[in-house]
Amino acid sequence: MKRLLTTAILGSLASAAFLPATAFADGHSNASIQLGPRPFWLVDQMDDSELKTKLQACKAGPFTKSDWSIGHRGAPLLFPEHTKESYTAAARMGAGIVECDVTFTKDKELVCRHAQNDLHTTTNILATPLAAQCTAGFTAASGDTKAAAECRASDITLADFRTLGGKMDAADSSATTVEAYMDGTAGFRTDLYAGSGTLMTHAESIELFKGLGVKFTPELKSPSVDMPMDGFSQADYAQKMIDEYKAAGVPASDVWAQSFNLEDVLYWIENEPDFGKQAVYLDDSYDIEGWSPEDESTWDNTMASLKERGVNYIAPPMWVLVKVTDGKLVPSLYATKAREAGLQIITWTAERSGLLTGGGGWYFQTSNDITKNEGDVYELMDVLNKDVGVVGLFSDWPATTTFYANCMGLK
Repeated sequence: MKRLLTTAILGSLASAAFLPATAFADGHSNASIQLGPRPFWLVDQMDDSELKTKLQACKAGPFTKSDWSIGHRGAPLLFPEHTKESYTAAARMGAGIVECDVTFTKDKELVCRHAQNDLHTTTNILATPLAAQCTAGFTAASGDTKAAAECRASDITLADFRTLGGKMDAADSSATTVEAYMDGTAGFRTDLYAGSGTLMTHAESIELFKGLGVKFTPELKSPSVDMPMDGFSQADYAQKMIDEYKAAGVPASDVWAQSFNLEDVLYWIENEPDFGKQAVYLDDSYDIEGWSPEDESTWDNTMASLKERGVNYIAPPMWVLVKVTDGKLVPSLYATKAREAGLQIITWTAERSGLLTGGGGWYFQTSNDITKNEGDVYELMDVLNKDVGVVGLFSDWPATTTFYANCMGLK
């Protein structure tokens, strides 16, 4: 039975594992890039191929950071997402761009969380007195009813938020106690670094990223509360996020603001045109019943219409961009149409599916039939780069994408 390590033990582990942000004040020296064994282990798992031979030839390095390698919530394969420790790990592994998902607290302060209502799975809030302020407190599993809770950033103030610690995003729905509910980390992840997750405000993440020498891709998350909230409108929210970059003196060319809400992207294009040039539309049309990446008639927006409205970047999940034809991965119609319209493509998320020996799951759903081993992540990556032409790939473990980017000369 797995156990969460104590905060004291993990605190010492974390301090031994990381240099302070000031160590990167010179712009994150390439000498500090450390990939660890995983990328090389993945190459060893690959079937023999020209790609494997090319990747093997890169093993000696040297390795440098690359904007093609994007830290998805930091490095959450092993570190609690959206924490200082996770962000620092992503930068150390050569991610040139790192993501802070942005939501807001009860007093309308911006913080880094994947969702406004995820504190019960990503922090220790249920084990603190702040649990009493949650939208829905913990209820134990009973019979066919699963354990549940809902704690929102908007349930608490920024001062409250600062008292919490980050943990691996997980919950055990069969739990009958809070302790068991919080101890649900997936087997392909770990709690080894989960006892000292330092939560961050959006503004703090900007300063950290500047010190780490990485660029920015904040995602404006959909609120769990009705908007406007106490006079705070969706436009106010979208503007506040951009204003924090302007206040920190960050050039718009270093920021890729994202949203699944097309209206947010169009707001930035109209009201903050410098930032709007690189605003990223996270396309989740795949959630529409009957939608297909091979049938343009099922799409909410054509690629040409998005481009006409000023959208320059589109970001669907990896599986949307590929299909299998005659046993080989090739670009999907969706990918082809996006390129034809002149859209830049970013995609997500490598290293988020766990073991690939069973096909790879949701992120590999259009290539499951030919995904057989852990190294096949590089086969997909190669098609996304060379045939689809993506300009960036999110990863839960950026060492993997940094290694590939370096081998292919992607800056």
